Formats: sequence, C-alpha cells, structure tokens
Amino acid sequence: MCGRFTLIAELEDMRTEYGVDQIRIDQWQNNYNVAPSQNIPAVIAGAEDRRMGYLRWGLIPPWAEDEKIGFKMINARSETVEEKKSFRKPFKQQRCIIPADSFFEWKKDDLGEKQPYRIQVKGKNLFGFAGLWEKWENEKGEPVFTCTILTTEANREMSGIHHRMPVILRQEEYGAWLDSEEEARNLLRPLPDGTLAMYPVSKRVNTPRNNDAALLEEA
Repeated sequence: MCGRFTLIAELEDMRTEYGVDQIRIDQWQNNYNVAPSQNIPAVIAGAEDRRMGYLRWGLIPPWAEDEKIGFKMINARSETVEEKKSFRKPFKQQRCIIPADSFFEWKKDDLGEKQPYRIQVKGKNLFGFAGLWEKWENEKGEPVFTCTILTTEANREMSGIHHRMPVILRQEEYGAWLDSEEEARNLLRPLPDGTLAMYPVSKRVNTPRNNDAALLEEA
C-alpha cells in the first residue's frame, strides 16, 4: 500500500536524478503530504527523450464511465498487474517513474489506533516509485492523464509496519523500467533488507490539507 508520500526537491535536482530532457511543470512547490487525486510529477519516456509533467494520482482506465474509479486505483499489485484489465496495457506500454523522497505508512498499535511513520531510503534524497499511466476522456472529450503506484510484498523493515510496500526504483534502474518490459518485470520486488529508515510522525499527516515541514518531525 502507498497512499501518501513527500516530494521535497528543486526541479533541477529532479532533472538530474531522473535524466529528464523536458520539464512541463509550472509553479512547482514542495509537497510534504502528497495525496490521491492530486496532480503529481511523473517521468515518462517518449520516442527520443524523457519528459516530466503532471499526472493525476489515481488511474482511470479508458473504458471507465466515472472518474471516481481513480480513488480505487491509486495502487496496483505488482503480482497481478499483467492479469488485470485496467493495468495490462499500461504495464506493457505506459510505465512511468513517480518522483519521491519518502512515503508514509500507518501501523496499528495495541489499542487498534494507527500511528503514521515516515519511511526513507537510506542515503537517498530522491528515488522513484514504479508507476503506470493512462489516458481517459471526460464527458467533454477532454483528455485526463492519470497514474498509479505499483506495490509489492514488504521487506523486513516494512513488515513491522505493513505487509505491503511500494515498488521503489533506484537511479540505475530507471532506464530499464521505462524502456524494457522484460527488464521492468524483474524490478517488481521489494528493496533489499536494510535499505529503509523510518520513524513515527504526527497524526496531522492524516489530513491532506496539512502540508508543511512540521509533518517531517519525529513524533
């Protein structure tokens, strides 16, 4: 599961990290609490270059009659991504990288209450979620470009919080993910044990309208 993350970086740092040739993002601001249905930066591969622009988080399949289906498709299970009607074609042809520097996950305590944790990749200011993108047309015939984040089984650190985690790509894997379906299939696995760092944060993160640097402080 991945339902919230952070992206705190300069556009030029993202250009360097993801090898982007074109950036189509105006008025960029750091986001301390990225939530579903928001427009988020994503990297896609064109015929001759890599481009970064906005996609709406929550994939809407071309055949969908209602855009609300996107709220149910913020994640796609990597184990079944090639079997599901909504994700089969995007996995073959429309893979993307979703920039991030950390993500949030919630752990139930002994009383059944959920404590949010911030999770980072050790030694990395930026990394990429493995994502898929899709094009849908609304009732006015206007194109809406959306995306989803792939998930996999948790590694050792994550299993203490949740049994799932996002598929995280490292810089040397970006090209394989974008350019080769066969190589992309081999990247659908959790990060090795020992690569994540995590700590509890304020429950203010539960509310998407809370979006400030204080959300990153250890609770």
